[in-house]
Amino acid sequence: MSSEHPGTRSPPGADSAMVSGTVPRLRIGFVLLDQFTLTAFSGLIDAVRLAADLGGRSRQIDASWTVMSVGGQARRSSCGVLVTPNEDLRDPTSFDYVAVCGGNDYLNDVQPARLTDYLRRAVFGRVRLLGVCTGTFAIAHAGLVGSRRVCVHWNVLDAFRERFPTVNAAVDQLFIDEGDLITCAGSTAAIDLGLYLVGRHCGGQKARQAVRHMMLQDIRSAALPQAHFYANLDGIADIRVRQASHFIEQRLDSPPSVEAIARYVGVSARQLERAFQAALGVSPAAFQRRLRLDYGRWLLENTRRSITDIAFDCGFADTAHFSRDFKAQFGRMPSKARGPAPGS
Repeated sequence: MSSEHPGTRSPPGADSAMVSGTVPRLRIGFVLLDQFTLTAFSGLIDAVRLAADLGGRSRQIDASWTVMSVGGQARRSSCGVLVTPNEDLRDPTSFDYVAVCGGNDYLNDVQPARLTDYLRRAVFGRVRLLGVCTGTFAIAHAGLVGSRRVCVHWNVLDAFRERFPTVNAAVDQLFIDEGDLITCAGSTAAIDLGLYLVGRHCGGQKARQAVRHMMLQDIRSAALPQAHFYANLDGIADIRVRQASHFIEQRLDSPPSVEAIARYVGVSARQLERAFQAALGVSPAAFQRRLRLDYGRWLLENTRRSITDIAFDCGFADTAHFSRDFKAQFGRMPSKARGPAPGS
Protein backbone atom coordinates (compact mmCIF):
# COMPACT_ATOMS: atom_id res chain seq x y z
CA MET A 1 0.00 0.00 0.00
CA SER A 2 1.05 3.58 -0.49
CA SER A 3 2.75 5.62 2.19
CA GLU A 4 1.27 8.82 0.74
CA HIS A 5 -1.74 10.61 2.16
CA PRO A 6 -4.86 8.44 1.76
CA GLY A 7 -7.18 9.66 -0.92
CA THR A 8 -4.35 11.00 -3.10
CA ARG A 9 -3.01 7.71 -4.31
CA SER A 10 -4.71 5.26 -6.66
CA PRO A 11 -4.07 1.53 -6.31
CA PRO A 12 -1.57 0.05 -8.77
CA GLY A 13 -3.07 -0.30 -12.23
CA ALA A 14 -6.23 1.57 -11.29
CA ASP A 15 -6.36 3.36 -14.64
CA SER A 16 -5.84 0.20 -16.69
CA ALA A 17 -9.52 -0.45 -17.23
CA MET A 18 -10.07 3.09 -18.50
CA VAL A 19 -7.10 2.85 -20.83
CA SER A 20 -8.18 -0.48 -22.26
CA GLY A 21 -11.83 0.54 -22.45
CA THR A 22 -12.94 -2.46 -20.42
CA VAL A 23 -14.97 -2.62 -17.24
CA PRO A 24 -13.63 -4.95 -14.53
CA ARG A 25 -15.84 -7.99 -14.13
CA LEU A 26 -15.11 -8.13 -10.41
CA ARG A 27 -14.88 -5.04 -8.19
CA ILE A 28 -14.06 -5.36 -4.49
CA GLY A 29 -13.76 -2.64 -1.87
CA PHE A 30 -11.68 -3.73 1.14
CA VAL A 31 -12.39 -2.14 4.53
CA LEU A 32 -9.54 -2.63 7.01
CA LEU A 33 -10.42 -2.84 10.70
CA ASP A 34 -7.99 -2.36 13.58
CA GLN A 35 -5.62 -5.32 14.06
CA PHE A 36 -6.76 -6.98 10.83
CA THR A 37 -4.91 -10.16 9.89
CA LEU A 38 -2.43 -9.75 7.04
CA THR A 39 -2.71 -13.34 5.82
CA ALA A 40 -6.43 -13.13 5.14
CA PHE A 41 -6.31 -9.63 3.63
CA SER A 42 -3.28 -10.21 1.42
CA GLY A 43 -4.42 -13.70 0.40
CA LEU A 44 -7.78 -12.45 -0.83
CA ILE A 45 -6.48 -9.34 -2.55
CA ASP A 46 -3.61 -11.20 -4.22
CA ALA A 47 -5.89 -13.90 -5.59
CA VAL A 48 -7.88 -11.11 -7.23
CA ARG A 49 -4.78 -9.17 -8.34
CA LEU A 50 -3.14 -12.16 -10.01
CA ALA A 51 -6.30 -12.87 -11.97
CA ALA A 52 -6.84 -9.26 -13.03
CA ASP A 53 -4.00 -9.08 -15.55
CA LEU A 54 -1.50 -11.30 -17.35
CA GLY A 55 1.96 -12.13 -16.06
CA GLY A 56 1.32 -10.74 -12.59
CA ARG A 57 1.52 -7.14 -13.89
CA SER A 58 -1.20 -5.99 -11.45
CA ARG A 59 -3.17 -3.84 -13.89
CA GLN A 60 -6.81 -3.70 -12.83
CA ILE A 61 -8.31 -5.02 -16.05
CA ASP A 62 -10.49 -8.06 -15.35
CA ALA A 63 -10.80 -7.24 -11.65
CA SER A 64 -10.32 -4.16 -9.50
CA TRP A 65 -9.72 -3.49 -5.83
CA THR A 66 -9.72 -0.47 -3.54
CA VAL A 67 -8.44 -0.52 0.05
CA MET A 68 -10.30 1.72 2.49
CA SER A 69 -10.70 2.46 6.17
CA VAL A 70 -12.99 4.60 8.28
CA GLY A 71 -11.53 8.08 7.90
CA GLY A 72 -8.95 6.87 5.40
CA GLN A 73 -6.41 6.47 8.17
CA ALA A 74 -3.68 3.84 8.32
CA ARG A 75 -4.57 0.63 10.12
CA ARG A 76 -2.16 -1.51 12.10
CA SER A 77 -2.41 -5.22 11.38
CA SER A 78 -2.35 -7.90 14.07
CA CYS A 79 1.39 -8.44 13.46
CA GLY A 80 2.15 -4.73 13.82
CA VAL A 81 2.59 -3.82 10.15
CA LEU A 82 0.96 -0.48 9.35
CA VAL A 83 -1.04 -0.36 6.11
CA THR A 84 -2.18 2.89 4.51
CA PRO A 85 -5.41 2.53 2.53
CA ASN A 86 -6.12 4.13 -0.82
CA GLU A 87 -8.94 6.27 0.53
CA ASP A 88 -11.78 6.83 2.99
CA LEU A 89 -14.98 4.83 2.64
CA ARG A 90 -16.18 5.18 -0.95
CA ASP A 91 -19.78 4.88 -2.13
CA PRO A 92 -20.40 1.14 -1.69
CA THR A 93 -22.33 0.95 -4.95
CA SER A 94 -18.97 1.42 -6.71
CA PHE A 95 -18.29 -2.24 -5.90
CA ASP A 96 -19.72 -5.68 -6.44
CA TYR A 97 -18.53 -6.66 -2.96
CA VAL A 98 -17.44 -4.86 0.19
CA ALA A 99 -14.97 -7.02 2.11
CA VAL A 100 -14.70 -6.32 5.83
CA CYS A 101 -11.26 -7.49 7.00
CA GLY A 102 -11.03 -8.10 10.73
CA GLY A 103 -8.52 -9.65 13.08
CA ASN A 104 -7.58 -9.49 16.73
CA ASP A 105 -9.86 -6.61 17.72
CA TYR A 106 -12.98 -8.78 17.68
CA LEU A 107 -13.45 -8.58 21.46
CA ASN A 108 -13.98 -4.82 21.18
CA ASP A 109 -17.76 -4.38 21.19
CA VAL A 110 -17.57 -0.68 20.28
CA GLN A 111 -17.99 -0.22 16.53
CA PRO A 112 -17.68 3.12 14.71
CA ALA A 113 -21.13 4.39 13.74
CA ARG A 114 -19.75 5.29 10.31
CA LEU A 115 -18.78 1.67 9.68
CA THR A 116 -22.19 0.37 10.72
CA ASP A 117 -23.91 2.97 8.54
CA TYR A 118 -21.62 2.16 5.60
CA LEU A 119 -22.35 -1.56 5.75
CA ARG A 120 -26.08 -0.90 5.96
CA ARG A 121 -25.89 1.42 2.95
CA ALA A 122 -24.06 -1.31 1.06
CA VAL A 123 -26.86 -3.77 1.75
CA PHE A 124 -29.49 -1.17 0.86
CA GLY A 125 -27.63 -0.61 -2.43
CA ARG A 126 -27.65 -4.37 -3.14
CA VAL A 127 -23.89 -4.66 -2.71
CA ARG A 128 -22.83 -8.05 -1.37
CA LEU A 129 -20.80 -8.21 1.84
CA LEU A 130 -17.75 -10.36 2.52
CA GLY A 131 -16.91 -11.12 6.15
CA VAL A 132 -13.19 -11.92 6.18
CA CYS A 133 -11.70 -13.42 9.35
CA THR A 134 -13.41 -11.57 12.22
CA GLY A 135 -14.90 -9.02 9.84
CA THR A 136 -18.04 -11.11 10.30
CA PHE A 137 -18.27 -9.71 13.84
CA ALA A 138 -18.64 -6.20 12.38
CA ILE A 139 -21.34 -7.35 9.97
CA ALA A 140 -23.24 -9.09 12.76
CA HIS A 141 -22.83 -6.02 14.98
CA ALA A 142 -24.52 -3.97 12.25
CA GLY A 143 -27.48 -6.37 12.40
CA LEU A 144 -27.02 -7.58 8.83
CA VAL A 145 -26.85 -11.35 9.25
CA GLY A 146 -30.44 -12.24 10.05
CA SER A 147 -31.20 -15.93 9.58
CA ARG A 148 -28.19 -16.57 7.36
CA ARG A 149 -25.52 -19.07 8.34
CA VAL A 150 -22.05 -17.59 8.81
CA CYS A 151 -18.56 -19.07 8.86
CA VAL A 152 -16.08 -18.08 11.56
CA HIS A 153 -12.61 -19.31 12.48
CA TRP A 154 -12.70 -22.14 14.99
CA ASN A 155 -10.57 -20.09 17.38
CA VAL A 156 -13.26 -17.39 17.78
CA LEU A 157 -16.40 -19.52 17.58
CA ASP A 158 -17.15 -19.40 21.30
CA ALA A 159 -16.60 -15.62 21.45
CA PHE A 160 -18.87 -15.11 18.43
CA ARG A 161 -21.64 -17.26 19.85
CA GLU A 162 -21.45 -15.53 23.21
CA ARG A 163 -21.77 -12.12 21.58
CA PHE A 164 -24.30 -13.07 18.89
CA PRO A 165 -26.22 -16.01 20.37
CA THR A 166 -29.02 -15.90 17.78
CA VAL A 167 -26.68 -16.11 14.77
CA ASN A 168 -26.08 -19.54 13.24
CA ALA A 169 -22.26 -19.71 13.22
CA ALA A 170 -20.30 -22.70 11.95
CA VAL A 171 -16.70 -23.89 11.59
CA ASP A 172 -17.30 -26.90 9.36
CA GLN A 173 -16.50 -24.97 6.16
CA LEU A 174 -13.78 -22.63 4.85
CA PHE A 175 -16.37 -20.09 3.76
CA ILE A 176 -20.15 -19.94 3.41
CA ASP A 177 -21.98 -18.27 0.52
CA GLU A 178 -25.47 -17.09 1.45
CA GLY A 179 -25.99 -15.05 -1.69
CA ASP A 180 -25.71 -11.44 -0.60
CA LEU A 181 -23.45 -12.36 2.33
CA ILE A 182 -20.32 -14.49 2.11
CA THR A 183 -18.34 -15.16 5.28
CA CYS A 184 -14.88 -16.67 5.49
CA ALA A 185 -12.89 -18.22 8.34
CA GLY A 186 -9.87 -16.11 7.40
CA SER A 187 -6.23 -17.19 7.20
CA THR A 188 -5.53 -19.13 3.98
CA ALA A 189 -9.25 -19.76 3.45
CA ALA A 190 -9.39 -16.16 2.20
CA ILE A 191 -7.33 -17.26 -0.81
CA ASP A 192 -9.94 -19.88 -1.61
CA LEU A 193 -12.66 -17.26 -1.28
CA GLY A 194 -10.78 -14.99 -3.68
CA LEU A 195 -10.38 -17.77 -6.22
CA TYR A 196 -14.07 -18.62 -5.87
CA LEU A 197 -15.05 -15.03 -6.64
CA VAL A 198 -12.63 -14.84 -9.56
CA GLY A 199 -14.04 -18.06 -10.98
CA ARG A 200 -17.60 -16.80 -10.62
CA HIS A 201 -17.04 -13.41 -12.24
CA CYS A 202 -13.98 -13.79 -14.46
CA GLY A 203 -14.09 -17.48 -15.34
CA GLY A 204 -12.28 -20.67 -14.40
CA GLN A 205 -9.28 -19.90 -16.60
CA LYS A 206 -8.58 -16.70 -14.66
CA ALA A 207 -8.93 -18.55 -11.36
CA ARG A 208 -6.44 -21.19 -12.53
CA GLN A 209 -4.10 -18.41 -13.65
CA ALA A 210 -4.03 -17.09 -10.09
CA VAL A 211 -3.56 -20.61 -8.72
CA ARG A 212 -0.44 -21.06 -10.85
CA HIS A 213 1.00 -17.71 -9.78
CA MET A 214 0.41 -18.50 -6.11
CA MET A 215 2.00 -21.95 -6.58
CA LEU A 216 -1.04 -23.72 -5.15
CA GLN A 217 -1.96 -27.30 -5.91
CA ASP A 218 -5.63 -26.63 -6.47
CA ILE A 219 -8.66 -24.58 -5.46
CA ARG A 220 -10.16 -25.85 -2.22
CA SER A 221 -13.92 -26.21 -1.98
CA ALA A 222 -15.87 -23.97 0.39
CA ALA A 223 -17.29 -27.12 1.97
CA LEU A 224 -13.86 -28.33 3.12
CA PRO A 225 -13.87 -28.21 6.94
CA GLN A 226 -11.38 -26.17 8.91
CA ALA A 227 -8.69 -28.38 10.43
CA HIS A 228 -7.10 -27.93 13.85
CA PHE A 229 -4.42 -30.47 13.00
CA TYR A 230 -4.06 -33.11 10.33
CA ALA A 231 -6.70 -35.80 10.61
CA ASN A 232 -8.49 -37.46 7.71
CA LEU A 233 -12.16 -37.10 8.59
CA ASP A 234 -13.47 -36.58 5.07
CA GLY A 235 -14.35 -40.24 4.57
CA ILE A 236 -17.13 -40.13 7.18
CA ALA A 237 -20.37 -40.42 5.21
CA ASP A 238 -22.87 -39.44 7.92
CA ILE A 239 -22.98 -35.63 7.96
CA ARG A 240 -23.93 -35.60 11.65
CA VAL A 241 -20.92 -37.70 12.58
CA ARG A 242 -18.64 -35.67 10.32
CA GLN A 243 -19.78 -32.38 11.86
CA ALA A 244 -19.40 -33.81 15.35
CA SER A 245 -15.93 -35.10 14.48
CA HIS A 246 -14.74 -31.69 13.35
CA PHE A 247 -16.32 -30.08 16.41
CA ILE A 248 -14.33 -32.51 18.57
CA GLU A 249 -11.14 -31.96 16.57
CA GLN A 250 -11.26 -28.22 17.12
CA ARG A 251 -11.51 -28.59 20.90
CA LEU A 252 -8.90 -31.20 21.72
CA ASP A 253 -7.44 -29.13 24.55
CA SER A 254 -10.85 -28.77 26.21
CA PRO A 255 -12.90 -31.86 25.35
CA PRO A 256 -16.64 -31.14 25.19
CA SER A 257 -19.17 -33.51 26.73
CA VAL A 258 -21.21 -35.82 24.52
CA GLU A 259 -24.23 -33.67 25.36
CA ALA A 260 -22.44 -30.51 24.15
CA ILE A 261 -21.39 -32.24 20.93
CA ALA A 262 -24.95 -33.41 20.34
CA ARG A 263 -26.31 -29.89 20.88
CA TYR A 264 -23.88 -28.55 18.28
CA VAL A 265 -24.99 -31.11 15.71
CA GLY A 266 -28.66 -30.67 16.60
CA VAL A 267 -29.46 -34.19 17.80
CA SER A 268 -29.93 -35.89 21.15
CA ALA A 269 -27.00 -37.55 22.90
CA ARG A 270 -28.61 -40.95 22.31
CA GLN A 271 -29.03 -40.26 18.59
CA LEU A 272 -25.39 -39.18 18.38
CA GLU A 273 -24.25 -42.36 20.13
CA ARG A 274 -26.19 -44.49 17.64
CA ALA A 275 -24.89 -42.49 14.66
CA PHE A 276 -21.27 -42.92 15.77
CA GLN A 277 -21.72 -46.64 16.34
CA ALA A 278 -23.27 -47.06 12.90
CA ALA A 279 -20.68 -44.93 11.07
CA LEU A 280 -17.47 -45.71 12.96
CA GLY A 281 -18.21 -48.59 15.31
CA VAL A 282 -17.21 -46.56 18.39
CA SER A 283 -18.87 -44.16 20.79
CA PRO A 284 -18.33 -40.38 20.52
CA ALA A 285 -16.31 -40.49 23.75
CA ALA A 286 -14.04 -43.24 22.42
CA PHE A 287 -13.59 -41.39 19.13
CA GLN A 288 -12.71 -38.21 21.01
CA ARG A 289 -10.19 -40.02 23.19
CA ARG A 290 -8.50 -41.59 20.16
CA LEU A 291 -8.31 -38.25 18.35
CA ARG A 292 -6.72 -36.61 21.39
CA LEU A 293 -4.15 -39.37 21.63
CA ASP A 294 -3.45 -39.22 17.89
CA TYR A 295 -2.81 -35.52 18.29
CA GLY A 296 -0.51 -36.20 21.22
CA ARG A 297 1.47 -38.69 19.16
CA TRP A 298 1.71 -36.16 16.31
CA LEU A 299 3.05 -33.51 18.71
CA LEU A 300 5.57 -35.95 20.16
CA GLU A 301 6.83 -36.90 16.71
CA ASN A 302 6.89 -33.40 15.22
CA THR A 303 7.67 -30.93 18.01
CA ARG A 304 10.02 -30.51 20.97
CA ARG A 305 7.25 -29.54 23.39
CA SER A 306 7.40 -31.05 26.84
CA ILE A 307 5.23 -34.07 27.58
CA THR A 308 3.44 -32.03 30.25
CA ASP A 309 2.54 -29.31 27.74
CA ILE A 310 1.43 -31.90 25.20
CA ALA A 311 -0.77 -33.56 27.80
CA PHE A 312 -2.51 -30.24 28.47
CA ASP A 313 -2.79 -29.52 24.73
CA CYS A 314 -4.62 -32.82 24.35
CA GLY A 315 -7.06 -32.09 27.15
CA PHE A 316 -5.56 -34.27 29.88
CA ALA A 317 -5.50 -33.05 33.47
CA ASP A 318 -1.94 -34.22 34.05
CA THR A 319 0.95 -36.17 32.57
CA ALA A 320 0.06 -39.36 34.45
CA HIS A 321 -3.36 -39.69 32.82
CA PHE A 322 -1.94 -38.88 29.39
CA SER A 323 0.90 -41.39 29.75
CA ARG A 324 -1.42 -44.14 30.97
CA ASP A 325 -3.89 -43.71 28.12
CA PHE A 326 -1.10 -43.25 25.56
CA LYS A 327 0.54 -46.53 26.56
CA ALA A 328 -2.80 -48.35 26.52
CA GLN A 329 -3.44 -47.08 22.98
CA PHE A 330 0.00 -47.35 21.39
CA GLY A 331 1.86 -49.87 23.57
CA ARG A 332 4.65 -47.53 24.67
CA MET A 333 5.17 -44.52 26.89
CA PRO A 334 5.15 -41.00 25.40
CA SER A 335 8.86 -40.61 26.14
CA LYS A 336 9.57 -43.51 23.76
CA ALA A 337 7.50 -41.97 20.95
CA ARG A 338 9.67 -38.94 20.33
CA GLY A 339 10.61 -38.28 16.71
CA PRO A 340 13.83 -36.61 15.57
CA ALA A 341 14.19 -32.94 16.37
CA PRO A 342 12.37 -30.79 13.79
CA GLY A 343 14.73 -29.78 11.00
CA SER A 344 17.29 -32.47 11.82
